[in-house]
Amino acid sequence: MDSSTSQAQHLDLLILPETNLILVASVVEPLRAANRIAGRPLYSWALFSPDGNAIETKSGIPIPVAGAFRPQRETAPLFVLSSYHWQRSATVQLKMFLSQTARHRETMAGIESGSWLLAEASLLDNFSATTHWEDFEDFSAAYPQVTMVRDRFVIDRKRITTGGSLPTLDLMLELIRRAHGYSLALEVSRLFIYEQERTRGDLLQVPAIGNMRILDARVGAAVKLMEETVEAPLTLARLARRAGISARHLQDLFKETMGVAPHEHYLALRLNAARRKVIETRMAFADIAAISGFNSSSSFSRSYRAHYRESPSETRRRLKLKN
Repeated sequence: MDSSTSQAQHLDLLILPETNLILVASVVEPLRAANRIAGRPLYSWALFSPDGNAIETKSGIPIPVAGAFRPQRETAPLFVLSSYHWQRSATVQLKMFLSQTARHRETMAGIESGSWLLAEASLLDNFSATTHWEDFEDFSAAYPQVTMVRDRFVIDRKRITTGGSLPTLDLMLELIRRAHGYSLALEVSRLFIYEQERTRGDLLQVPAIGNMRILDARVGAAVKLMEETVEAPLTLARLARRAGISARHLQDLFKETMGVAPHEHYLALRLNAARRKVIETRMAFADIAAISGFNSSSSFSRSYRAHYRESPSETRRRLKLKN
């Protein structure tokens, strides 16, 4: 799912009856947020149901769809979403439709119980996959040809599977990171600020990017210091000393829990802060560079362009034309 070009990445969503509203939101809302933060359409999507009728969710709030799912020769990724009673939708016709569309799609994703539908259509054979933890053993027994992995989500070549709503949110953040970089994924995740597998109430609420695990308290302390020193970044050695560990140990812990090196997260925080100033104020770029911890306007512009694929002036010009 590489959407590095200027054209928006399109996704098709096949939503089965009795799907949880939050599961649909876990797919769509990060994409909507990415579009809003970027100020341009990075993603578009269309919703379908097996029969073309609106989906009656378990919460009683219907989800309107564009029509009935009928495969043509579309190449866009297809996400199959299901929560309860997936068997009722696993008709011979739907499984045939899934097999037909898989010949052309660049990616097929089983979201929560949607993984069962992909497996029923033999689309997970010889792939690694996951599903909701309550169904893991039953799934493994039913489809021995699928390599099951106890993880929140699994991306294996042209197949994607997730184990629930929050794991799906993790997945979407990871897909955004792969397509548009860590800085944008971090900014999207911070809109949702949720606690994932937290055991200490006093830890900084750092949102997950990808497969982040329990946040180590020392990493949490370092991240908090980063957020407090955006204008005057600390060296890795000083961050580590104030966190009570060696620089090497902090670097290893950071990679293990955050998935990136400390300097990558630090830079993403600074660029996020700078981008908000670029968009929300008329402050001079030299001043923005200074309060974001860059030693010159040129180094700020280079980093900004590398992460957002446009210069600060191009961002302002584009948003001015849009308004």
